[in-house]
Amino acid sequence: MYEQISKNKRLSYLLVVVVAVLLLVLGYAIGYATGFGILGLVAAAAIAVVMGLTSYYRGDKVVLAASRARRVTHDDEPQLFNVVEEMAIAAGSPMPAVYVIEDSAPNAFATGRDPEHSSIAVTRGLIDKLNREELQGVVAHEMSHVRNYDILFATMVGILVGSVALMADFFLRWGFFTGGRRGRSSGGGYLQIVMMVLALVMAILAPLAARAVQMSISRKREYLADASAVELTRNPLGLAGALEKISRDQEVLEVANRATAHLYIANPVKKFEKRSRHMFSSHPPIQMRIQALRTMANAPAAR
Repeated sequence: MYEQISKNKRLSYLLVVVVAVLLLVLGYAIGYATGFGILGLVAAAAIAVVMGLTSYYRGDKVVLAASRARRVTHDDEPQLFNVVEEMAIAAGSPMPAVYVIEDSAPNAFATGRDPEHSSIAVTRGLIDKLNREELQGVVAHEMSHVRNYDILFATMVGILVGSVALMADFFLRWGFFTGGRRGRSSGGGYLQIVMMVLALVMAILAPLAARAVQMSISRKREYLADASAVELTRNPLGLAGALEKISRDQEVLEVANRATAHLYIANPVKKFEKRSRHMFSSHPPIQMRIQALRTMANAPAAR
């Protein structure tokens, strides 16, 4: 279990470095090719940071509202509230706000910028279809996202990926043409021509590569949250059983969409879950997650 946690942390941070290096290389190539230096690129990055910070501070409220989540108290949902309290104590984290989504499809997500400003939302289907141990596993997974600062991590990666996209868009829509004319008029030479071609290729491919890395990070953080959940519950089979039930359930989560699907414990868009080996999937294949959990418990894999 601890080996799995350490491995996924190392891979996640390595992938962040890859995105950051990609951003720097793209910025250097575009700046050199266009002759504008870093001023336009800094402006593009600043826009991405502003967008990221706005999402960071207000995004949780938007997601909860879009998901039609209703905040509940202990009197409303005593078992759910007790389980969340238990996992908060086990994680050494403040008690998050608890929300319920009135939908029969079993699923859950966590949101908020840090443990002090966090929320956990579960569907009615999750409450009705899972037993207490399975519910503990799901809540522990979401509490792990909060405790591991996955939301902060995702926001940071989102800012980097957004900066890559904005820089590429800046070059393709404006900088390529004006920079090219500037280069020709000033006799930029072969090096500038080479950098122009390199910048053009990177402007096309870098956003796709950055997005692929972002989704790879998301998949690693899901594995990390699974392993961290086991650390809290000491019961890998509880979460494994929950994922098994979620994967077999045929209900469709009506409030989910592509913008929020990555937040859930399992991809609520069923057709994407079936293709989850794809590099642009936000979730790893659910059967691989179940296999890893059963391995932690030294239990045989489900046939």
